[in-house]
Amino acid sequence: MNKPAGLPYPVKELLTAARLEVAAELRSDGKDGSKASLSAGRRVSSADGRHEYLFDCKRWLDELDGKAALVRTSRSTGVWTPAEVSRMPEGKVRVVTEADLGATPSHVQIREDDAAPWRVLVERLETVGQPNHPVRAERAAWTLGQGDPRPGKRAGATAQWVANWASLKLNPRQRQAVEQALDGDVLFLWGPPGTGKTDVVGHIVEGCYRQGHSVLFLAPTNVAVDQALERICELLSKEEGFDNGLVQRAGAITGVSLRDTYGDQVDAERIAARLSAHLDESLTQLAAALRQTRAGIAVHDRVDGLRTDLAAARRAQTDAGISRTGHAQAQNTARSVIAAQEEVIRKTGAPTGIFAGRKQAQLDKAHAALRQARIDVQQASTGLAAAERDLRRAAAEVDRLDKALTAEQPKLSGLPARSTLLSQAEHIQQQIGELEEQRRKIKETVRSKCRVLGATVTMAVQVRKLLDRVDVVVVDEAGMVNLPSAWYAAGLAGKRIVFAGDFRQLPAVTKGDSDRKATEAEQEHARQWTARDVFSSAGLVSAGGSVMPDARLVALDTQYRMRSAICDLVNTVAYPDAPLKTGRDDDSRIPFNGLVDAPLILVDTSHRRIRGRDHQTNTVHEAAVHELVRGLQYEGVLPGRKWDDVPVGERATDRLAVIAPYRKQVQALKSSLGYRFGEQFEGLVDTVHRFQGSQRPIVIVDTTAGAGTHPGYFFQGTGLSSNTCRLLNVALSRAQDHLIVIADVEHLRQHLSATSEARRMLDHLEAHAQRISVDQLIPVREAAQLASLSEEELARPAFFPADEVPRAVSWDINRAARSIEVYCPFLDPRPVRTWATQLAKRVADGVSVTVRTRPPEEQSSDAAVQRVRGLVQELRAAGCQVEFRERMHEKVLIVDAAVLWHGSLNLLANSGPTDLMMRLTDPAACKRVGRVIERARKERAAWNPRTSRPSDGPTATRGGSRLYLNVPYAEKDEAKRLLGARWDSARRQWYVDADRVSREQASRWLPNRLDGDGDS
Repeated sequence: MNKPAGLPYPVKELLTAARLEVAAELRSDGKDGSKASLSAGRRVSSADGRHEYLFDCKRWLDELDGKAALVRTSRSTGVWTPAEVSRMPEGKVRVVTEADLGATPSHVQIREDDAAPWRVLVERLETVGQPNHPVRAERAAWTLGQGDPRPGKRAGATAQWVANWASLKLNPRQRQAVEQALDGDVLFLWGPPGTGKTDVVGHIVEGCYRQGHSVLFLAPTNVAVDQALERICELLSKEEGFDNGLVQRAGAITGVSLRDTYGDQVDAERIAARLSAHLDESLTQLAAALRQTRAGIAVHDRVDGLRTDLAAARRAQTDAGISRTGHAQAQNTARSVIAAQEEVIRKTGAPTGIFAGRKQAQLDKAHAALRQARIDVQQASTGLAAAERDLRRAAAEVDRLDKALTAEQPKLSGLPARSTLLSQAEHIQQQIGELEEQRRKIKETVRSKCRVLGATVTMAVQVRKLLDRVDVVVVDEAGMVNLPSAWYAAGLAGKRIVFAGDFRQLPAVTKGDSDRKATEAEQEHARQWTARDVFSSAGLVSAGGSVMPDARLVALDTQYRMRSAICDLVNTVAYPDAPLKTGRDDDSRIPFNGLVDAPLILVDTSHRRIRGRDHQTNTVHEAAVHELVRGLQYEGVLPGRKWDDVPVGERATDRLAVIAPYRKQVQALKSSLGYRFGEQFEGLVDTVHRFQGSQRPIVIVDTTAGAGTHPGYFFQGTGLSSNTCRLLNVALSRAQDHLIVIADVEHLRQHLSATSEARRMLDHLEAHAQRISVDQLIPVREAAQLASLSEEELARPAFFPADEVPRAVSWDINRAARSIEVYCPFLDPRPVRTWATQLAKRVADGVSVTVRTRPPEEQSSDAAVQRVRGLVQELRAAGCQVEFRERMHEKVLIVDAAVLWHGSLNLLANSGPTDLMMRLTDPAACKRVGRVIERARKERAAWNPRTSRPSDGPTATRGGSRLYLNVPYAEKDEAKRLLGARWDSARRQWYVDADRVSREQASRWLPNRLDGDGDS
């Protein structure tokens, strides 16, 4: 690892900041991401400080495939450890890590390692300053307000770089931004929502390209990259070379529109495949030409061969004739010799007389000559026969070759000479070799053709060299980029840097500045060197969030998205010092309807508050959203349940967005609206972060706050640079025509700071918005009405006053067909005996009845323990199943897994319902409540109030005969009326007479409520 000594400023500071982010991620609880639970582990091997384990996995998360992972034992609050995780056959998971989890770890958790990009950034920063490093520290210094970059001026030459410059529909500020960007070294473009920033950035990239520069376009998210790159493609699609990769996208294309419209032109893999297809076609054609040429050469070779063979065959025929003649002559000569010698022998006669010796000699000579002549005759006959065979064969071969040559010779007609064909074949073979080499290098060729490359900031940091040459770096949504990454990205520029974004929208996602386990100095360092955006680090924004006049900055001041009333609200919250002007008309693009007919609508739920588990969910708000959607369906604005073939532009996601600050509420709304539409819609409901860059005609902002004891993290900040201001700005500014805000106004006012931007939002809404009472959406009913309601009306959420709840609940219990589930923390004799009678009848009818309550051992005295045990026996005697949940406080009734009663329903306790109750018909909500309660049971440690030590935090304690409570300010009058609560000024806490009021009666305000803070 390279040491930071000698590194250019401020690399050492940035390295420290990045390492703090790694540490913060490993120390975090990981609640923002998904986790996979592994069980029944065993260590397979251990070597070099690394341990290999094999686990069982019942439910794997596909999103973890191929990702860097972290591991720690379940229920641990310690540090996570990096791990290599891979799925194996038969539901097994292999884990390799430096953490010693023991020989047989029973349960561990796996989650994605969000610190992995930070580790890569550390590695890249450590090498800055080395020879040939892509980062130029002098350019990167511009992000800190250092150096002397030349701000651009409004030049008249812009028309030669931007097509149709004079006729473009750009306002003066937009034109100024393009002109300055194309003339200077650096530009900071402030683009609030709807101001046309994407168009301006597109023209800046267009101009830079036509100036001969190579442009690296970056954004923090894939969505932002794809949206801007599509606009850039529109501007450069007519340029020569566009089809072959002039503009390219590094990394996977996630935007459907970009993929469908320009995917073949910007996806390097698809370009390579397309160019390879052209090469393959050319190779096929050349191969065919080569075969044809070689076929012509083969014709020449065959004709030449036939001619040669024919000549040889004719020579063989002649030779065979000569041989036959010679052998015939030799045969005749030998026969003549035989005749002559036989005549000599005859004339000589027997060798007798005086000359007998001489005669004998003559006879011997004649016999010898005769024998030789006979041998010569035999040899001549054999030779003659062979010669005749050769002659016949030669004649046949000559005939065959002559016919073959006669057939082949016409094929030479029109063929070039053989030498010409040989030259052609050699040339074709050379072409094939060159094309095959091109095919092997096609990806390099595609990469070399790129002049505009779009990528995420993370990829620009992780990949050492995205482009062969980078002249201009354009960073969009720069307010969402952490400072170390912004510094690194800026250093990649050879000539010019453009940062575009809005420092009053979503900030970068960092953890070091809020890491509770870090020191104060470390948190401050993270705030200074990680969490700040580049606008602030460059000195363009003050510590309080105000804009500083500067030649490097151009602020777009006219928005075209929101109707003026919505824009006024956004100005009030986020742009009081630089209010936006509205450049669009004030008409709505959705069909006229009686429910949503004003630009601003406030639904106040203050008087229908129902306490829940924590601030991250709100059942009343969920029901209000449900009813708003139902009303819009009735009015024809949104498609009905399970509608098919809905035209583009009229789909639910074309017209509506529902935004909530917390994931728990988002999940609740998704399941509720999934039931409402009959299917889940991706992109209909989500957190603020997910809607950055989006817009819809109708936006419902569910503030969620009200069910818990405090509003939560989302509303804590103050100031224009606070997360609260930024998050509210994004949420509110997604609306084009109609913005509906659902808020418990009283609850928020009780907890919000006087200077809070959220309070300013409420003030503006109360002064200017059309107000809809939640009662207009969710009716208040009486028990007697239930029997006369249609199934459709019964399915609607409804409020019931406390005195109507028992009769309404009784009506639902009598209608139960399958199951009744009662969640009641406390049991008292009178209500248990009252309801047990009715529940016993339902059990007799075959209905399953389950009661979930606290264990008797959690009671405050031995007498109470015995009393509760007796009541449990009474319920079981009535046929009810009784299950215990430690420290539970949920008060819920679920009928047939479809009807949910939510609120202060202590059905089996003396207190009974103490305030308004809500009845929902939503199977998904019933299932969700069951999961939440079960998960809460598993996460709680066993606790016995009679034996445990008092904690350091606030508790319900007895001071003498006092039982101290946590009573919100808005509920003090109710606590006084119901319980006779009084105020202890010394302890600044409400209390009741413990001898007169039981814990069961005061359970609503007992301080052991789970209300953990979660983020958005």
